[in-house]
Amino acid sequence: MIEFYPHIKLLHIGCVLISGGVFTLRGLLMLAGSGLSGHVALKWLSYLIDTTLLTAGLLLMQITQQYPGSHDWLSVKLVMLVVYIGLGFFALRRGRTRGQRAVYFVTALVTYLFIISIALTHHPLGVFAR
Repeated sequence: MIEFYPHIKLLHIGCVLISGGVFTLRGLLMLAGSGLSGHVALKWLSYLIDTTLLTAGLLLMQITQQYPGSHDWLSVKLVMLVVYIGLGFFALRRGRTRGQRAVYFVTALVTYLFIISIALTHHPLGVFAR
């Protein structure tokens, strides 16, 4: 399975970027007051990309034998992923006011960038490790 590692890693990175882009688009549409942020096509695109992203991540863990619990950076990345999902949920669906949704949205984007920094540095503090 190791022979597929570069392809799966590229798929994972591509899905990270597309997923972040779709989330940003939906968030900006929501802040603009457009009903398109909840459009069924955008939701399904998001589900498809995020499922592919998760599957590729699980395959990468299996191939490299790196698992949360045995690698601190991966454990923090997983916890931050759950935080990001929660913030995104409140940003796009549960925030009561546009102001609350904006705060959740910006916080989710910062969390997204922090997750990427953890992945790039392989350090639990990401860019803050320097």
